[in-house]
Amino acid sequence: MASIENKVENLIKEKIQKLGYELYDVEYSKESKNFFLRIYIDSSNGIDLKDCETVSNEINDLLDKENIISGQYFLEVSSPGIERILRKDRHLQNNIGTMVEIKLFKKDEQGNKSYTGILKGFDDDKIEIQTQKDIYIDRKNIAQIKTVYNWDN
Repeated sequence: MASIENKVENLIKEKIQKLGYELYDVEYSKESKNFFLRIYIDSSNGIDLKDCETVSNEINDLLDKENIISGQYFLEVSSPGIERILRKDRHLQNNIGTMVEIKLFKKDEQGNKSYTGILKGFDDDKIEIQTQKDIYIDRKNIAQIKTVYNWDN
């Protein structure tokens, strides 16, 4: 599915930029019997429903014409939200110094299945976060990383 995501990203990225938005991410997944192509867009002004509609209308025909996805799917265009999933290295790089929550596929040697801390760095193999101490987490054991918004402010 990553191949489909990469092909879709390469196809629509320039079109979305010309509309004045940033292509944050592309996700293609199966849920129950249905396939979903989710396009996440961003802007320094934020994203509203009209922005999503504009992008959807502009890329829908392009996606149909190129036929990257041969079967039926649902197209969704949305904002990545306040608490953003960090799937790509550029997402991680842009969020160094930010509070993140990391969920693991299975418990680690310390018996933990999740961590929350400040993202300090990363490489191909590990993610470094700071809690009371610096913790290094194997990327292959990470199910999800997302930013944590401070709702008290």
